Amino acid sequence: MRKFVLVLTLLFSGLAGAASGGIENDHIDIDLNDKAALQNGAKLFNNYCLGCHNMQYQRYERSFKDLDIPNELGQEYLQFTGEKVSDHIKSAIPAENAAKWFGAPPPDLTLVARVRGADWLYTYLRTFYVDESKTFGVNNKRFPDVGMPHVLQELQGTPRETHEERMIDGEMKEVYVGIKTDGNGEMNTEEYDKAVGDLVHYLVYVGEPGRLNLESTGRWVLAFIVVLFIFVYLLKKEYWRDVH
Repeated sequence: MRKFVLVLTLLFSGLAGAASGGIENDHIDIDLNDKAALQNGAKLFNNYCLGCHNMQYQRYERSFKDLDIPNELGQEYLQFTGEKVSDHIKSAIPAENAAKWFGAPPPDLTLVARVRGADWLYTYLRTFYVDESKTFGVNNKRFPDVGMPHVLQELQGTPRETHEERMIDGEMKEVYVGIKTDGNGEMNTEEYDKAVGDLVHYLVYVGEPGRLNLESTGRWVLAFIVVLFIFVYLLKKEYWRDVH
């Protein structure tokens, strides 16, 4: 079932993002041992994304356990409509209403990091800009004509495309140099980039929760191999001592 959903998500992403922007993705280093980043990412997702998007293959309880969040605190600060801690993470918006408001039901985000990649998500969430011609008044450099509002705008501020005049081939031309905000957000640029990075960390974790244990186990396996190699090497020297 999970593989089937992944195939559908890939198909949806390919169709919806066929006209994806030509900008390069910005790189983000993912450290799934950074529990503070994962906890903050969970808070941001549940406060700003869960209103429309599901994570229907992840349970609250699993997130709380993996991210060292006590169930009581998780229920108080990360669950808002009376769900049980054992419930899957689902939006309260009926799918038919969401389809009516947005043109299509907002996609489930459980596997979005595996489909799109962390760099794509990090770039996408930082490249919204004002475009009054669009339904929600914004567009996106990474995903042109995206059909969703900029839900993190109160944190970032109002982002606008910035252009400068530069000499190119002996001629002054106006070129795009990035997106800048008007400074009316709750965060400055560095804080906003950090918040987006934390949200991406959480999406990467949810896409493959088992990685937390795999990475931890992998370190112990490597340490065991190193120790074993030392003993094998000493044993080899002992066996061959008389030969040499």
